Amino acid sequence: MERALIVGVNADKNDSSFELAMNEMASLADACGMEVAGRIEQRMEKVNTATYIGSGKVSEVREMADALEADIIIFDNGLTPVQLRNLQDELDYPVMDRTTLILEIFSSRAKTREAKLQTETARLQYMLPRLVGLHKALSRQGGTSGAQSSRGAGEKKIELDRRRLEQRLASMRRELENISEERKTQRKQRAASDLPRVALVGYTNAGKSTVMNLLLSEYVEDEDKQVLEKDMLFATLDTTVRKIAPPDKNAFLLSDTVGFISNLPHALVKAFRSTLDEAREADLLIQVIDYSDENYEEHMKVTQAVLNELGAGEIPMLYVFNKIDLCGMGETADIKGSDRLYMCAKSKDSADALLMMISQKLSDGYRECELLVPYKRGDIVSYLNENAAVHDTDYREDGVYIKANLSVRDAGRYNEYIIV
Repeated sequence: MERALIVGVNADKNDSSFELAMNEMASLADACGMEVAGRIEQRMEKVNTATYIGSGKVSEVREMADALEADIIIFDNGLTPVQLRNLQDELDYPVMDRTTLILEIFSSRAKTREAKLQTETARLQYMLPRLVGLHKALSRQGGTSGAQSSRGAGEKKIELDRRRLEQRLASMRRELENISEERKTQRKQRAASDLPRVALVGYTNAGKSTVMNLLLSEYVEDEDKQVLEKDMLFATLDTTVRKIAPPDKNAFLLSDTVGFISNLPHALVKAFRSTLDEAREADLLIQVIDYSDENYEEHMKVTQAVLNELGAGEIPMLYVFNKIDLCGMGETADIKGSDRLYMCAKSKDSADALLMMISQKLSDGYRECELLVPYKRGDIVSYLNENAAVHDTDYREDGVYIKANLSVRDAGRYNEYIIV
């Protein structure tokens, strides 16, 4: 396991937020499989444009890295290409910034072809302007004409690498465009079913996957539909869509999206945009919040900012304050108003409370109808039993009587069979 030294700069004078940011950096390093050997901090009016930290601090960081036998030095913010190159030259240690660390985590967690392509695209986009810092050991002698033949070995290597990366990026973008089109087709097919779409969103490690598994365990019998849940930042990256069809309630599609984090690399937001479209095209968002985290209000602001960037900021939202058991509040779900639920996602009673709130939020698009469906239209009976909240069924002489809540679209589709 690599030993990491974390370096942070407090430039805004807010000690509490800086402490939380440094603790989050330690959690990110842990999520990347590193051991945090130590941390070093500096208070500055503004960061050094050449080395991020002060010139005197550079020597102190190098000495501490030697003393702690660190393998890598991680900085708490994004480094410019110049800062990266200068720090690697002066520290003589591998250097990583916050963005690169998050990209490494995403690379290690990506499972599907789409997630791997999205992560690799973001990584290469970030790497391109920083190629100089990756070849500091090569020759830098160069000519004045700009011809390839007059360049030093380092410049030739960088130019070749740049071309290879640009070709690779172009290829991956084309493949991602094809996958994006497939996703659009899948969303169109789901939209054709007229099932409402509900998306789980929120800060990483707030418990979105646990909430999804809670609903799946209560209302879906197939255990293979469960998703991975783990107490770790960015445990899952792949968007999962599941159909929830509880008894006496209208069915809906539930999706679990990638978690957010403060200063989420813009390249990642852009790369994962097609995946995050599940949130942008949802009828209802459920923001899962880790209520046991003292910084949960800031996490809510970060989540809202990312949703605004995606164009999903105006979608109706439920706020689920999770992990109340870690706050000494027990595990009993407590509804506050029409859009706030305090719950423990490990408790089964929370599933009923959450489902009730979801149904209430989605009910505006439904009307109660009574239908008489001919026996020869068994397909309609099957569809309603699977997708609508059926309250009563009676097999009469002239057909199947059904009393159910229908969506506006289904009511129009089966209008000829509606008797009340």
